[in-house]
Amino acid sequence: MAAHRKPRQFPLGGQAVRTAATLALASAATATLFEGSGHAEPALTPAQVKAKVDQLYQEAEAATEKYNGAKEKADRARGSLDRLRDEAARRTDRLNEARDGLGSIATAQYRAGGLDPAVQLALTSDPEQYLERAALAEKAGERQAAAVASVHRELTGLRQLHSESAERLTELQGHEADLRRQKAAVQGKLTEARTLLARLTAEERARYEAATAGPGRTGSGSTGDAAVRADRGSLPRGPVSAPNSRAAQAIAFAQAQIGKPYVWGATGPSAYDCSGLTQASWRAAGVSLPRTTYTQINAGQRVSRSELAPGDLVFFYSGITHVGLYIGGGQMIHAPRPGAPVRIAPIDEMPFAGATRVT
Repeated sequence: MAAHRKPRQFPLGGQAVRTAATLALASAATATLFEGSGHAEPALTPAQVKAKVDQLYQEAEAATEKYNGAKEKADRARGSLDRLRDEAARRTDRLNEARDGLGSIATAQYRAGGLDPAVQLALTSDPEQYLERAALAEKAGERQAAAVASVHRELTGLRQLHSESAERLTELQGHEADLRRQKAAVQGKLTEARTLLARLTAEERARYEAATAGPGRTGSGSTGDAAVRADRGSLPRGPVSAPNSRAAQAIAFAQAQIGKPYVWGATGPSAYDCSGLTQASWRAAGVSLPRTTYTQINAGQRVSRSELAPGDLVFFYSGITHVGLYIGGGQMIHAPRPGAPVRIAPIDEMPFAGATRVT
């Protein structure tokens, strides 16, 4: 019976194991390679690339406005914290002065033998000297009480300031964290857009830029300069017929910015984002606007599209993520997006969301 047993199986030796493992890994890698190539992202048509890039730019602008809002809050918190720290420094100086005053009184009492003023008076035999010393002792007691009260007051104020400073610091750290998140969101969207545009041929890219620039305009470089000249040439001769002098000043400022680049988060003077341009334009007219699109829309009187007048702020998209300065005739001056400088454009080129008349 023993002759019919199966031969004993011995495990592979060290070299054989390494060889088998190598072959297995190579086989798996080959399978993964073919599997991955079978699931490669399909090529997009130029029209699909344009649609995706436009969407990414819109999402980047929405993130930019959130970044602007977070930066505004962080700046306010930082300013408040700086003021609290300055006040704490002044309080500390006053506390040190009060402590010095209290120390002087204590030193004087020690030099006088440490006797209570009432005891010292009782030991005085001269009545006139007694009365004189009594008056001085009363004043010394008042000074001591005032010095103690001053120390207590400054200590209480410092405790309150330190508590408020800690709250402002926590608030600032929260806004700065939000700032970093929004910055990463903007940069991510813009990087994705640039990656998609890199798939286009030079000819397709030129067509995309021409289409984005609008009718009669072309893309960047010398052709972009021609677009800027065309924009400037389309401006009305003489002052704009605005409802008031401030609106005219805001428009004149915006006109002077035509051709300057769009840079997200920028408020001038060399570059702007959309709300940065409208804020700077109205600042030139002596009016302070808030920083973001979603706060600027509430910075004046709402008007309908049919009531638009030069100088009005016009807003776009359902999330109120873009703004321009209306100049009449269905046209506005705005900072469109990265790669597209400040220019004149029809308000029909984006979904209209509302308008506000700055008052």
